[in-house]
Amino acid sequence: MTNDILLEAKSLTRRFGGLVAVNNISFIVKKHEIFGLIGPNGAGKTTLFNLITGLIPPSSGQLTYQNQEISQLHPHQIAALGIARTFQNIRLFGELSALENTIIARHLHIHSNILTGMMGVPPAPAEERKSKQKALELLELVGLQKRAEEKAKNFAYGDQRRLEIARALALEPQILLLDEPAAGMNPSEKQQLSEFIRNLRDRFNLTIILIEHNVPLVMGLCDRIAVLDFGNLIALGEPTMVKNNPAVIEAYLGNE
Repeated sequence: MTNDILLEAKSLTRRFGGLVAVNNISFIVKKHEIFGLIGPNGAGKTTLFNLITGLIPPSSGQLTYQNQEISQLHPHQIAALGIARTFQNIRLFGELSALENTIIARHLHIHSNILTGMMGVPPAPAEERKSKQKALELLELVGLQKRAEEKAKNFAYGDQRRLEIARALALEPQILLLDEPAAGMNPSEKQQLSEFIRNLRDRFNLTIILIEHNVPLVMGLCDRIAVLDFGNLIALGEPTMVKNNPAVIEAYLGNE
């Protein structure tokens, strides 16, 4: 059973002064799972993402990934281990093309040093071609291959979200964290997104953790769901169990 555990949080806590944003949370995420994080605004979901990806360290507790503690690692170290994310507020390089945005994310997999890269001697040209080809394949996957040379700032919101997913996939992660991927989408787009996320999981053998406010999408997509409220984990389990949990109904689902 432990061989199925990819990520584990043990008594994870993060304080900001007197505010406890994440309070003594423990959970596991299994390989190939789609794991949902839901809860009211301010519940601690994005703070938890920031802890997992090294943007902030925990005040106490542990995070382990493939049995290696990552609690005190920097974001680039965690990304190199195989954890990638998108952001609630899209963070693309607006002046760069879609292709350039995607190629940049592959820097962790390029082994040329600065000198060989500047001189254009092997392995730099071969790796550059490989990175470009991989980036074009990812842009095709998200439906943006025909706009590869366009600047990211000129893309509509939904296309920017897809580009951000392509960039995250360029890191060749084992865990992909999606922060509100359905924000701003209409019902038809949300349904397509749900199918797209499943396909990503299967095609790349990914484990996916997502924050999402759209309850029907989460209930229909996720294998298990964790519910946060004021930094506390108030429910964890399969969608049906979570949906019928009185504490969850009171804190979050009552207004749905």
